[in-house]
Amino acid sequence: MAKRDYYEVLEVERTATVEEIKKAYRKKAIQFHPDKNPGDKQAEENFKEAAEAYDVLSDAQKRQRYDQFGHAGVGGASQGGGFGGAGMSMEDIFSQFGDIFGGHFGGFGGFGGFGGGSRGGRRVNRGSDLRVKVKLNLKEIANGVEKKIKVKKYVPCSKCHGSGAEDDHSSKTCETCHGSGVVTHIANTILGQMQTQSTCPTCGGKGKIITKKCSQCNGEGVMRDDEVITINIPAGVAEGMQLSMSGKGNAARHGGINGDLLILIEEEPHPELIRDENDLLYNLLLSVPQAALGGTVEVPTIDGKAKVKIEPGTQPGKVLRLRNKGLPSVNSYGTGDLLVNVSVYIPKTLSSSEKETLTGLENSPNFQPNRSMKEKIFSKFRNLFD
Repeated sequence: MAKRDYYEVLEVERTATVEEIKKAYRKKAIQFHPDKNPGDKQAEENFKEAAEAYDVLSDAQKRQRYDQFGHAGVGGASQGGGFGGAGMSMEDIFSQFGDIFGGHFGGFGGFGGFGGGSRGGRRVNRGSDLRVKVKLNLKEIANGVEKKIKVKKYVPCSKCHGSGAEDDHSSKTCETCHGSGVVTHIANTILGQMQTQSTCPTCGGKGKIITKKCSQCNGEGVMRDDEVITINIPAGVAEGMQLSMSGKGNAARHGGINGDLLILIEEEPHPELIRDENDLLYNLLLSVPQAALGGTVEVPTIDGKAKVKIEPGTQPGKVLRLRNKGLPSVNSYGTGDLLVNVSVYIPKTLSSSEKETLTGLENSPNFQPNRSMKEKIFSKFRNLFD
C-alpha cells in the first residue's frame, strides 16, 4: 500500500511552520496513543504513521528533500522499503519524541505510556548513524536496483544479547531509582512545591546495575562485526541524493535503538550520454554527405541502440527528441527524453579528388546559403549578446 502524503497525515498545509507541525503531531499522537486505544491495531498504525511524518517534517533537511523528491527523497519508497521513518518501533517513537508531551519515554500527561509506567523514565541509548556511498550507472538509476553492501559496524553482543551482563543473574535493580531510571526532586518555591525528574545518577537511566560484566564484550553490550545489508534503491535517484535506512546503523550500548544507515548516491559518468535532470543528451556527429543526403543512423540509449531518421539537408545544431528515452522521475511523475544534438564534421585535409568534387559544387545554388538562412544565423548570433 502506497504511503500517504506526510502533510495529509498531520493535516497541515505545506507552508506550515515547525510549531504548527509539532502541534498537529501532538494532537494526532494523543488521539491514537496505545493507552487510549488498547488492542486497536489500526490506531497503532496511525500512531506510527504520524510519528514518521513528524520525524521528516520537523527536520529542515529531511523536509526539503521530501518537498523536492517525495518519499524517495527521504528514502521512503512508495511501497515502504524500510527507509526514512518506516520501521520505527513504539520505543523508538517514545524515546525520540516523548519530550514533546512534557514527560519521559512516552509519558502523555494523563496516559501511562506505552509498555507500562514502570519503564516510563528509563533513558534509552541510541546507536550512531553510519554513512556509505553507493555508485550507480545510468541503467541502474533508470530501473532502480538492489545493492548488497558489507558494512563494518557495532552489533549486539552475541553472548549477552546487548545487556552487558555475564548472565541473567549478573545484574540487579537500581536501588536509587528502583528500576525507573529517573529520580524525582521536590523543591519549595514561592509558587509552592515544584516537582522535577532527572536521570538517575547511579544507573545512568538504565534502571539496572551490572554486577558482573559480560566476558565477551566487557560489559559494553556491543561488538564490531561485518554485516551484509540489502539496499533497495528506487529508480530516478540523482548524484548527491541521500537515502536512509532506519535501524541499520550502529547498535546502541546496553540495548536501545540502533542508529540509521545513510546512503549517499554517486553517479558514474556514461561514456556517451550526459544527464540533464531527467533528460539525456547525446551529440551526434554527421558527415557532410549524411547531413546533406539524409538517412538512418543509430544513437546510444540506456538500454542499447535506437535508430534515428536524418532528414535530407539537416543543419548543424538541430535537436532531435526521442520521447521517454531519458530517466524516470524519482516520484514516478513521468520520464525524461533523449535529446540528440546534431553536429556536422568538416574534414581538415582533403585528397585531390575530394577537392575537385567540392570545387565543382562550390558554385552550385544548392550549396550557397540563401538570404533567409543568413538572417537566421545572424539572429542567433545577436541573441548571444542581448
